[in-house]
Order: sequence, then structure tokens, then C-alpha cells
Amino acid sequence: MLARTLLAATVPLMLAYPAMAQEPLATYKSLSPELALDLARASLGDCRSRGYQVAVAVVDRFGGTQVILRDRFAGAHTVSTASGKAWTAATFRTSTTELNAVSQPGMMQAGIRNLPGTVIIGGGLIVEAGGSLVGAVGVSGAPGGDADEACARAGIEAIRDKLEF
Repeated sequence: MLARTLLAATVPLMLAYPAMAQEPLATYKSLSPELALDLARASLGDCRSRGYQVAVAVVDRFGGTQVILRDRFAGAHTVSTASGKAWTAATFRTSTTELNAVSQPGMMQAGIRNLPGTVIIGGGLIVEAGGSLVGAVGVSGAPGGDADEACARAGIEAIRDKLEF
């Protein structure tokens, strides 16, 4: 009888333990609007110094748009492409160049290229602070994804000291 009573009292506690172990609220870091704008400006400035007319998009860690800048002569398509690159990098938590490499036709992950909203062309990079994803930047309009990515990388480097907040 005592064993049954102990078992009856212990089982509900064991079942509730995993639920009690999880925190009810999550805490995360995010880019301020000012820092997102600084990142976009630095990326755009780097592309300008290379002679490229581009659009730059910065998104938060969830892929929500924070900033979009388009240079005067950048093509109309560059805004949606830059936004797509930033969103893709943030939601997949990796650079679009890396995604391009692992999703070539015939590869196991080739299907991700068909997901709505994904833009798997070089130029989208994640932004991290203290080991946490805080957002992503996408650049479009330079002659090739590698040039877009170089501008995005320069933008991140320009704000690197402000990322450790």
C-alpha cells in the first residue's frame, strides 16, 4: 500500500519536471535601429567605394526588416533581392554563400531553393554578438554575390566594436 502511495505521488512530479525545467520567457539580444542603420550605411559605403550601386537590407534575428537602403542608380530588383538575402541568412542562420554551396541541384538540400522567400545567392550574412545571432545583412547590386558579400562583411566589420553590448 505504501509503495502504491509513493508511486502515485512520485509519477506526477516526474511528469511535471520537464515542464518546470523550461523557462517561461526567453531573453535575447537584438540590434537597435541605430546600429542596424549604421550597418546598412557602412555596407552601402563600402560598395560605393568599389564603384557599385546597391541596395542593403538589415533584418532582426527573426528575419523582420529593420532597415533598407537603396543607392540612387541601383536596379529596382535589388531591394527585394537584398531583403531576401538578409531574411534567408537570418532564418537559416548561415550565409547565403554557404547555402548556395550545399543546395546545388542533385544535393540533399536542393529543395530549400524552392521555399518561398529564399534567395540563395551570395551577399547575405548573419550578424552575431557575443555568440548570439542578432540579425543579418543582405546586399544586392554589385557584380556578383562575392562582391555583395564583401560589402556586407565590410559593414559588419565597421560596427564590430558596437556589437559587444
